[in-house]
Amino acid sequence: MSADAAGAVVGAVMQLTGPEGRHAATVQRRAVGEAIDLVDGRGTRASCRILSVHEGRLEAVVEAIGHDDDPPVTLIQALAKGGRDEQAVESAVELGVTAVTPWAADRSIVQWRGPKVAKAIASWEALCVAAAKQSRRALVPTVEPLATTRELVASVEAAVTSGIRVLVLHEAATQPITGLTWDDARQPVWLVVGPEGGISATELDSLSAAGAITVRLGTHVLRASTAGPAALAALAAARGTWA
Repeated sequence: MSADAAGAVVGAVMQLTGPEGRHAATVQRRAVGEAIDLVDGRGTRASCRILSVHEGRLEAVVEAIGHDDDPPVTLIQALAKGGRDEQAVESAVELGVTAVTPWAADRSIVQWRGPKVAKAIASWEALCVAAAKQSRRALVPTVEPLATTRELVASVEAAVTSGIRVLVLHEAATQPITGLTWDDARQPVWLVVGPEGGISATELDSLSAAGAITVRLGTHVLRASTAGPAALAALAAARGTWA
């Protein structure tokens, strides 16, 4: 990942230094002539060819410039115990989510308070960077501030008004996520996933009143770590954005 990728032009020679350069040159042992992609984390991808490899850095010439055009999908993930929320975020990044919001749901056993909030947000941000690298994405999803249920409901109401489709995953829903119709396959979507104990009836009523649509994935009840990623995959297949 290189911030310089944002201003790259075809024919330019770029240097990859720092931890990324050391990893490519020393750990991966990249060689002259190999293809390598340099990205800026905001969607720009510079497809390059390695010209030279040095101790802890390499030089590459830009052969093409592209931009990852991921449809906007936000995962609103309730805090969950045992690292299941982090597992969900990691998989969601690999599956194309563009933003993540941590949610302190009524039934979340894990709670972020005081100094722990900033530390936990930073941990999720690092997780997004690592998962984006692993899946070779040019866009690193943003991590939004921690939301209480009250804040989430207000945000959902504003989002629906602006044209965003908000989907709440719930095992009691009758509408399957794969049965939704889409006039625009790239319509922004929010996916709301509850904690281990599920979304409370009060939360579900409030989110529905704010304009969210309650949907189910199938006949099985999924863990907090798998529900969001499974919904992302189903959504991408149903909308054809993976085609």
